[in-house]
Amino acid sequence: MTCRIAPAPMPFDPEIAPTIERVMKGQPPLHLFATLARDTRLAQKFFAAGLLDKGHLSIRQRELVIDRTTALCRSEYEWGVHATLFAGVAGLTAEQLHSTAVGGADDPCWTGEDRLLIRLCDALHQGCDVPDALWSELAAHFSEEALLELLMLAGFYRTVAYLTNALRMPLENGVARFPKP
Repeated sequence: MTCRIAPAPMPFDPEIAPTIERVMKGQPPLHLFATLARDTRLAQKFFAAGLLDKGHLSIRQRELVIDRTTALCRSEYEWGVHATLFAGVAGLTAEQLHSTAVGGADDPCWTGEDRLLIRLCDALHQGCDVPDALWSELAAHFSEEALLELLMLAGFYRTVAYLTNALRMPLENGVARFPKP
């Protein structure tokens, strides 16, 4: 697949290059990052909103929301990057990764908290809202700051899915692909 907008040529603009290098930790830049590097302002805005830092969520909670959101949006590119790079650190099993892409909250592989997060992603994806009953359940498990972060995280990765899907971003080499149902 050919990307609809070509990546920026290297070397990248000195205003964004250090940020990409810091995120990539010596590895070649992801296609998405190289494409965003075409416009330093947009790249800086993107990286400023990333939410991959230590916040109010555990790595597992964060990655579960990212994997489910990107799977619901059919962004195989972003789902594959996160499934490959972060699933192990997040403690997500192969069965759970499979469920993020083709299963649901009722799959037996999930804990009660995991089910809440999947239901949150599903509700946001389906109606851009959270029903009151689900909100009450979430509020019993998460601080208000964590709830804000969950909403922002799901929204940010929906934006990432828009980018990767609409740009026809070529899949990265060596990353996971969507499982078959």
